[in-house]
Amino acid sequence: MVKIVDTTLRDAHQSLIATRMRTEDMLPALEKLDSAGFHALEVWGGATFDSCLRFLAEDPWRRLREIRSQIKKTKLQMLLRGQNLVGYRHYADDVVDEFVRLSVKNGIDIIRIFDALNDPRNMASSIKAAKKYGAEAQGTISYTTSPVHTVAAFVALAEELAAMGCDSICIKDMAGLITPDAARELISSLKKSVKLPLDLHTHMTSGMGSLSYYAACQAGVDIVDCAFSPFADGTSQPPMEPFVAALRGTPYDTKLDLEKLLDIGFYFLNVKKKYETLCSPVAEKSDVSVLIHQIPGGMISNLYSQLKEQHALDKYSEVLKEVPRVREDMGWPPLVTPTSQIVGTQAVLNVILGGRYEKVTEEVKNYCLGLYGRTPSPIKKEILEKVIGKQKPVEARPADLLKTELENIRRDIKEQGIPAKSDEDVISYALYPQIAAKFLKGEAKPEPLGVCEAPRTPSSPQIGIAPPVVSPSPDEFIVLVDDEEFRIKIKPVASVGASVSADTAGKKEEIPSGAVVSPMQGMVVSVKVKVGAPVKKGDTVIVLEAMKMQTQIHSDHDGVVRQIYTFETEIVDAGDVLMVIG
Repeated sequence: MVKIVDTTLRDAHQSLIATRMRTEDMLPALEKLDSAGFHALEVWGGATFDSCLRFLAEDPWRRLREIRSQIKKTKLQMLLRGQNLVGYRHYADDVVDEFVRLSVKNGIDIIRIFDALNDPRNMASSIKAAKKYGAEAQGTISYTTSPVHTVAAFVALAEELAAMGCDSICIKDMAGLITPDAARELISSLKKSVKLPLDLHTHMTSGMGSLSYYAACQAGVDIVDCAFSPFADGTSQPPMEPFVAALRGTPYDTKLDLEKLLDIGFYFLNVKKKYETLCSPVAEKSDVSVLIHQIPGGMISNLYSQLKEQHALDKYSEVLKEVPRVREDMGWPPLVTPTSQIVGTQAVLNVILGGRYEKVTEEVKNYCLGLYGRTPSPIKKEILEKVIGKQKPVEARPADLLKTELENIRRDIKEQGIPAKSDEDVISYALYPQIAAKFLKGEAKPEPLGVCEAPRTPSSPQIGIAPPVVSPSPDEFIVLVDDEEFRIKIKPVASVGASVSADTAGKKEEIPSGAVVSPMQGMVVSVKVKVGAPVKKGDTVIVLEAMKMQTQIHSDHDGVVRQIYTFETEIVDAGDVLMVIG
């Protein structure tokens, strides 16, 4: 018998709709999910924490509690990025301990713990905390292919994780790379060396996921991860219903009731319609080219939307080619959060800014300094020199370099007057200071769901944008609301920081001399200077968060800050003038 973890409420919608499923659409399915007989429901962690605060104006802790209140029989599972928790940097051990404590307190039973570099030092604190607070610690192998990732290396890592006290081992194939033969060989080898339950997690990105699951069943895998069909396939997990049907009557029979599963699947089919405008044509289909670029499911939909935000969708194929080059430069890291964002964002910068490593994110600098851990193989020497110059990378466990954080975090919250009412609020702020502060102050608003033309059914009113029809102007559209047409005209609105704006005569204002221009769309995290301040060439004047990574914007000449056109938390576009230095 093979057990199944249902990923629909976490990884599945993370992979297909950029983690945008709202809690209100999860709650009606919980009772049936609880009675289905799954090994576990993956409902939290990964990008859900960030997405709740950043896009949905939801409290991720409240989501977990609401799910836990209705799930009585089935274990709840989350994904944890080791020392990164659910963020994008390493946090001090006291933050790790407190986050795990609160996760268990609010309802988590199984914590799947991985490190993007497969550095066990980065998983040690999370494993220790999970055991301390009574959760199951699932040690995880981030699966990838490269000249340095071998079966022997993966087995050695699993043995080390078992020795650290893990209760089970997961092979996390985030990009759908594992072939049936590779799955059979790896599972067989692990079964001989590690006497713990084995869970295989893969994606359908290459189209091989279900085949690889069957091969893994033959090799003795204990658990596999699936999603309900409406949120499966493409860059998500293999679809559950056909897999359960295929195993019926075999030695691997899941014993799940197919009729119950079909009923739940029908519910999620209707949920999916609500999010149609978030469905990326890239994420919805399998593409064997993933075997080359190795971009994981959760990242590929985000990458598509990020390029769209940067008005650079025409660069998509070029970025896909650049990703493996950056990965090789950086010592073959597996592409999983946060290294997928680090490598992917750098590939985007290399392409859209027209020069490789001419501008790098803070995360790339920290990665090259060893602050994310030990890379699978050495970073190329010329890249190290270009990124960090003569600085020496650290060799210690990165978290050993961090001082305890919670005391300072609580003091910052008090000094800023942020209404943090619980330990959970404090941890939310610790992980995402700017975003959580906005949420806790009640200033966050859920992003509106885009409108699209829904299928014409008697019970489904039409709200959407019609296909382009003959129109007097390319800026005019016909909007359908309950089958009634409204003609609207779109006019550009100049922003405060726009690099060019239209005047009443229809002329363009040129970018002022000495302007510091945003290289991409993003949020201003920090303005480092004030009007009247002297700056030198190379000084950091703005920190911009784009594509979940922070990028420093430098002055390209000496001078004095004459004007500042932006402010912290403002969303700016590529080409916007942020300040003038004269």
